[in-house]
Amino acid sequence: MAQKEVDLSIIVVSTNFENMLWDCLKSVFSSLKGISSEVIVVDNASSDNTPKMVAKEFPQVKLIRKYENHGFGENNNYGMKIAKGRYILLLNSDTKIIDKKTFKEMISWMDKHPKVGLSSCALLNSDGKTYQGSGGFYPTLPRVLAWMIFLDDIPWVDRFVKPYHPLHGWSPFYKGDEFFKKPHRQDWVTGAYFWVRKEAMEEAGYFDEDFFLYVEEVELSNRIAKAGWEVWYLPKWKIIHFGQVTTGSEKAVIYELQNLILLYRKHEPKWKIPVLQAILKFGVILRIILWSIACKRDATKIYAKALKVI
Repeated sequence: MAQKEVDLSIIVVSTNFENMLWDCLKSVFSSLKGISSEVIVVDNASSDNTPKMVAKEFPQVKLIRKYENHGFGENNNYGMKIAKGRYILLLNSDTKIIDKKTFKEMISWMDKHPKVGLSSCALLNSDGKTYQGSGGFYPTLPRVLAWMIFLDDIPWVDRFVKPYHPLHGWSPFYKGDEFFKKPHRQDWVTGAYFWVRKEAMEEAGYFDEDFFLYVEEVELSNRIAKAGWEVWYLPKWKIIHFGQVTTGSEKAVIYELQNLILLYRKHEPKWKIPVLQAILKFGVILRIILWSIACKRDATKIYAKALKVI
């Protein structure tokens, strides 16, 4: 008897998120009824009860245990390499599916749009109303400059710049959340909900494991687009993303700045690298000054450390 085709493979990477992972998987399985699917959990060296919980509560899950800490891309690669689905969804463990029709409807939409290789849905904060950033446009030098000097925080400027990060959560002038309320093509989508067509993944390849954390989805999205596939943001479907716990943290700031430079080293002409570094350093110094004036000591310390590594 021929084996039934798997429509959707869902890969969830988790580190010491036992309770949140339980909630995530519960919402996932309640939304997979009638879909030929598989769920793969990659446990990233958890020291809590996560592996035992998954094995006991969700025996249908394919559990991959890693005993050393690996980066986001490397962990997801473990799952992607064994995934059998026509579509592969990388899903953060700190998410919750809130509409049981999401997976079925997204499969249908992707089937009707064969040129789309990568897509994502809207990410909502825990209030279920306000939007999070979910990708944006490729970080060209003008876009990085606009980001680092807060130019794209000015209303309407983003229409011309097409920002690297369209959401400006800290801006007192312009949040940019309207960008994430309408469907559109963009250059990259977040790894928190990364829906990729397997055919596109096979053409573009897996995550570049040189990117330990941050910018890896920008790099892979770029390769998928270069292979001729479209990238879409689809806010008709929404999930809750409880996380962003590292956004604005020392790890987030330093990894993103370092990995933007790594992205340029891998994909851009050499002359652009020192220009990028100069833009980043200028932006970091600007933030150190602003946060010092605002008496935000923690933020000042973070950017002081970032200045030393770029």
